[in-house]
Amino acid sequence: MQRRVEEEGVAGRRCGGIQLLSEAALASGDMWSADEIAELCCLHYRTRLPKQGKPDPSREWTSLAAVVKVESLGSPGTPQVTKEVVAMGTGTKCIGQNKMRKTGDVLNDSHAEIVAKRSFQRYLLHQMWLAASHQQCSIFIPGTETGKWKLKPNVIFVFFSSHTPCGDASIIPMSEPVSQLCKPATGAGAVGQLAEYRSNHDHLGPEDERKSEKMAGDYKIKRMKTDNGYFSIITEDLAVQQGSVKREDDTNPESCEGSVERQTANKETTLGRPKVADVYRTGAKCVPGELSDARIPGLGYHCVGLLRVKPGRGDRTCSMSCSDKLARWNVLGCQGALLMHFLQYPLYLSAIIVGKCPYNQEVMRRAIIERTLFQGPVRKMLISGNSHFQNMALWSVEKRCQHISCLPAGFVTQEVKLLQSDLQFEHSHRAIQEAQTNSKTKLVPSSAAISWSAVPEQPLDVTSDGFRQGTTKKMIGSHQSRSKICKVELFHAFQKLVMSISQEDLPDTLRMKTLETYWDYKEAAVNYQEAWKVLRSQALMGWVKNGKEYLHFT
Repeated sequence: MQRRVEEEGVAGRRCGGIQLLSEAALASGDMWSADEIAELCCLHYRTRLPKQGKPDPSREWTSLAAVVKVESLGSPGTPQVTKEVVAMGTGTKCIGQNKMRKTGDVLNDSHAEIVAKRSFQRYLLHQMWLAASHQQCSIFIPGTETGKWKLKPNVIFVFFSSHTPCGDASIIPMSEPVSQLCKPATGAGAVGQLAEYRSNHDHLGPEDERKSEKMAGDYKIKRMKTDNGYFSIITEDLAVQQGSVKREDDTNPESCEGSVERQTANKETTLGRPKVADVYRTGAKCVPGELSDARIPGLGYHCVGLLRVKPGRGDRTCSMSCSDKLARWNVLGCQGALLMHFLQYPLYLSAIIVGKCPYNQEVMRRAIIERTLFQGPVRKMLISGNSHFQNMALWSVEKRCQHISCLPAGFVTQEVKLLQSDLQFEHSHRAIQEAQTNSKTKLVPSSAAISWSAVPEQPLDVTSDGFRQGTTKKMIGSHQSRSKICKVELFHAFQKLVMSISQEDLPDTLRMKTLETYWDYKEAAVNYQEAWKVLRSQALMGWVKNGKEYLHFT
């Protein structure tokens, strides 16, 4: 969290007479590791969450995400750091546009990362209530403006995800050592690579899923020739819209073996220099009206750096990919517009940790921090369909969010720490697949999503298809059908917080204002809305926004 380093100094700050580690020192990761955070999250899932909502490991899998509070309690000389899971989410589903409701009582996006973030907002609302009630156990302390609060300097938050976020962060180069480019991929090697491919093929629509199924029975890797030379690809099933690409004779000995290792930043291999063979696919679709994927074989299948929406079952969704949302949070913070009324600074994540899965450091950085910005002549060349330029643009990344200008005070592009753990989530697609190697049962994503927040009342919430699990058609619209993290429930928790504070102690944006709807309160958070406007106009153009009619509830 760069924004307050200069305020805190290098050595740290004093809180209650004790000198604490500075926020910058905590965020450096010297007092915690990626594996420690991942292990804590997996242990919390295993021991603190009941069986309800968890997948049936004989046939189902899910994704896990969580927010961990890291707090220093000792002095710099004898540091003591505590780590606590404060929010958790599981899930892989989204509802289509036709199932969205104008009453704010359905969860549109139930991917684990989004469920965890909304669970985290529920935790923050409770912590803000503790602060406003003058209880010392809150993570917030008074700011310099009336009604404003800021995070204690000895507290940071770390985000964990069992899998790379869907969308741009999942378009990861496959690679194999040059010395292995010798024979067709068959048998166990091919099956192993296919398992890697599928574990990263996040939340596919029916069309892509059919292609994935076909691939299992006809799997090879072949050499392809383009105007720019040779590259290796997965065969026909992934070679969609081949265009002018020419296939070499199948008897060519320069085929490659199927064992594919994921390529991480600056990682050396003892088998020779890694050769980029292809990219892992993402099921997320390019936003309407913007550039689209070329879908040519190999590296050219996807166009990277683009905004994407999550796929739905037939009915298209309006939910942006998790990569896009994480990029947004990295500038606007995780607190959202409502809580920004009470915060002097946005609340940023200090680190994002991904569990054991296909992963690439440079790709994560591109998706979350940098993003390719296609503007001016660059954008015109891409739109013109120049495939040679598109392939060059795939890996030459310009800064997108890092050079945003005119952000309101306090908002920055956070230099979030990006890490990977070697620990594998027990109910991930890959883990379940490995445990079911001799089973012929088709694995499917769990239909349930679990939300957990570190709050005293009803911390656990299990949903399916956007409503609380067990909701019947007749119950839809009732209070009993709502998730605790749906828009209207979080809005009511926010209103309850506002009502508990006297008028003279409210921030300026809420004092003596006639605000009624969810939309009214969000728009009244002027600094947040200005930051979002700047971000949308300079970096995240094409972001799919829901119509106002979906936000005018009370």
